[in-house]
Amino acid sequence: MRALSDYYHVHRSEGKNVAEETLTVGTPIIIPQDSPNGRYSAFFEDEGETGYFDAVDFSRSADPIVDAVHIYNVANVVDRDKPSQIKIVWSDDGMKCALLINDYPHATFDFGLRRGYCRTNFPNFDNPKDGSWIKADHAWSGDAVSRLARTESR
Repeated sequence: MRALSDYYHVHRSEGKNVAEETLTVGTPIIIPQDSPNGRYSAFFEDEGETGYFDAVDFSRSADPIVDAVHIYNVANVVDRDKPSQIKIVWSDDGMKCALLINDYPHATFDFGLRRGYCRTNFPNFDNPKDGSWIKADHAWSGDAVSRLARTESR
């Protein structure tokens, strides 16, 4: 079995609340960042055609990826030939994170509310019957970013 690093550049940032990496849109890469509390993680993935941001709950052994939100289609990114700065930022309590591209927020996950938000509001599915995570609506909310900022400033 091949490792992810055989297919992608995998950048892991340990010991801090922020992962930072420069990428060229359309070049396969995975950028993971674990939460400060160690229970959750999030990763950004550009697989060459699309960019997604995924939420991971390590307490779920059978299916730890609890949500994934669409960030972009490579073909639609106007300045895809220019390097972009990717950041995954976690709140100090490890319950909220945000994906920033060139310091602009594109998506957030709130593990306490079990909900993801993104500017594309895609994809949307029926909510799981067990109520584990809200997947029927990923509409953007500036409040989600504000909650992350308020948590960090405490």
